[in-house]
Amino acid sequence: MSRSADTTTARRITLPYKPRYPQNEIHQALQTHRFCVLVTHRQMGKSVCAINHLIKSALQNSRQAPRYFYISPFLKQTKMIAWDYLKRFTAPLPGIKLTETELCAQMPNGAKIWLLGADNPDALRGTYADGVVLDEYAQIKPAVFEEIVRPMLLSRQGWAVFTGTPKGQNQFYELFLHAQKAAQTDPQCWWCGVYPADQTGVISAEELAEIRRHTPPHLFQQEYLCDFTADADDVLISLSWAVAASARQYGSAALAHAPRIIGVDPARFGSDRSVIFRRQGWQAFAPDIFSKTDQMTLAARVAEQIKNFRPDAVFIDSGCGGGVIDRLRQLGFGVTEVNFGATALKCGQYVNKRAEMWGEMAQWLQDGGAIPAEGALRADLCAVRYSFDSAGRMKLESKDELKARTGRSPDLADALALTFAYPVQKGANRQSCFAKTEYNVL
Repeated sequence: MSRSADTTTARRITLPYKPRYPQNEIHQALQTHRFCVLVTHRQMGKSVCAINHLIKSALQNSRQAPRYFYISPFLKQTKMIAWDYLKRFTAPLPGIKLTETELCAQMPNGAKIWLLGADNPDALRGTYADGVVLDEYAQIKPAVFEEIVRPMLLSRQGWAVFTGTPKGQNQFYELFLHAQKAAQTDPQCWWCGVYPADQTGVISAEELAEIRRHTPPHLFQQEYLCDFTADADDVLISLSWAVAASARQYGSAALAHAPRIIGVDPARFGSDRSVIFRRQGWQAFAPDIFSKTDQMTLAARVAEQIKNFRPDAVFIDSGCGGGVIDRLRQLGFGVTEVNFGATALKCGQYVNKRAEMWGEMAQWLQDGGAIPAEGALRADLCAVRYSFDSAGRMKLESKDELKARTGRSPDLADALALTFAYPVQKGANRQSCFAKTEYNVL
């Protein structure tokens, strides 16, 4: 699809740019949000995407003397990469004026685009901006935006796009977390997009496999799977485990002798999701996710899953699911309430039941567990941090701490973790329409 713009000459100009996926999806988000954080793998084409967003914005701006800026960590880097793109994509514009000494392009309508390096931030002081792209933000000092760029946006209510590839847990990671939270509370203003190489299709599967073979694992996770935590030593479940698990698939024959289990995580707050997860042995199936669902409705959904899946055990978080548990028992279904703060079965290894369930789930993933290929599930699984108490037992950061840090609750992962609440024997209590109220554990 070509990108077009009407200029002051009333001619329709077609730019030599045909955005592919995910560039076309990204452009839609950039055009409708004021602050955007874009996390991409290497060679996805984010710089081309950003330059064309600047060009289109400049051409469509009818205000007096619009000003736009593209900033990368170093001026030399900016000139080597972005200047060639700017010249190429503005070449068809009649009356375009390019000044190489200033790395500036003046559009036919008088709008200007400057290319600058963050290594000389003072060159930006004292001006205004209608829009700014900060490329490779992980390598740009936070003060550049906070002290210089942000004030430039005030008078024109300008927008900002932050792009980059993860390089550990630095200011780009902090901005990413902030954007995730802001997008929950102010989705009209903030947007956060993550595009790893195994999802975009920009790099062929064969080429990506070759890159993986010749790249250190933590670098591959950072550069191509967009993993901010690749070097972190306090993340319980690594992205590589989650990615490998989402690529596995077990047939019915391999699962025939394994018990069937359902985990239910009712919503804690209004923005959280209620989730029903089904697992049989090494295979976890696609979850059912509900937003703003009352407990009676959720209980009906769980009852339906029990009738269809016929599980050997149903585990429900008692912290927020009291109404769901009571209703299901009233209907005759045998369900087990799980207190995340209760004592772990392996009390010498885990601080509480929540840590135990997550620890057992992590081991299951590492040993060969299979999960549905859902980005939201992988993000939940890789979000939780862990530590050890004075007795050497594993503990997790609290849900409230996690939500304050990331802006969301790991509802999908918690529901899957609930399927590891207790050992279950196949056929010990096969749930039916009217089942027993207890089950046998191993």
